[in-house]
Amino acid sequence: MGRLQAMTTFVRVVEMGSFSAAARQLGVGQPAVSKTVAQLEQQLQVRLLVRSTHALAPTDAGLRFYERARHALQEVDEAELEARGAGAGLPGRLRVSAATTFARLMIVPHLREFMACHPSLDIDVVLDDRVIDLVSEGIDIALRLGTLADSAAVARKIASGGRSVVATPAYLACAGTPKLPADLAHHHAVVYSQLSDNWVFRQGGEEVSVAVRGRLRVSAAEGLRAAVLADMGLAVASDRMFVPEIASGAVQCVLPQWKLPPIDLWAVFPTGRLVSAKARAFADFVEETLGTKYAST
Repeated sequence: MGRLQAMTTFVRVVEMGSFSAAARQLGVGQPAVSKTVAQLEQQLQVRLLVRSTHALAPTDAGLRFYERARHALQEVDEAELEARGAGAGLPGRLRVSAATTFARLMIVPHLREFMACHPSLDIDVVLDDRVIDLVSEGIDIALRLGTLADSAAVARKIASGGRSVVATPAYLACAGTPKLPADLAHHHAVVYSQLSDNWVFRQGGEEVSVAVRGRLRVSAAEGLRAAVLADMGLAVASDRMFVPEIASGAVQCVLPQWKLPPIDLWAVFPTGRLVSAKARAFADFVEETLGTKYAST
């Protein structure tokens, strides 16, 4: 067990790039991490890391050991799961990253079911609409919407969902209801900065792109919701974002005969790491439990 802990510590140091960052992820003090790596080097009788005041990097031997250790730890994880059996559930901790509003509506309400299947598993949900670095944040799986910025990302498409242009009746009563996409050029738009402010509409074989005017730009979907509900303008939103408000009439969909491109839901895994059994299981759960609900709206 001591050797496995040492390998785990070393792998985390290489992935995080520093003793202090690895210590934070492991929940131990930095001196303990430094001591563990030093003891491992002593046992192997080889220098694994090159240390300086500004950088920390594996040596050639350290890089070879890192690659082997990663695979070995993955094999240990898989062997433990196999021995425990499916009924025992997954052990340890899972760190999940997701956009705030999406997680509030689509992920958190269903976590109880997943956690009931895995009573020995703790889950950290990191809420942030920005694209964060999965390795430096110690994230096992990120749920991301839209087009992936990194074409080299280890990712799996889970579902595609619809989008609509929405506004409150109060705003539409004041500004008028657009009949054609071109009418949006004369409206105030609330722009979600994570997406383009060129809205593309399709009807049959026709495609129309509209550059909307947006005096207000927000970096999080919660801000988009608040601005729309405050009668501040039109917005493009996932069909899941305003379900209760649309049902009650507090928010209306406009241009329903024109279709916006769907928005994809992706499970993204840290580049350079083997995908853990916990991350794969959670991706399966999201796809099976949430995929149909997300795609059906």
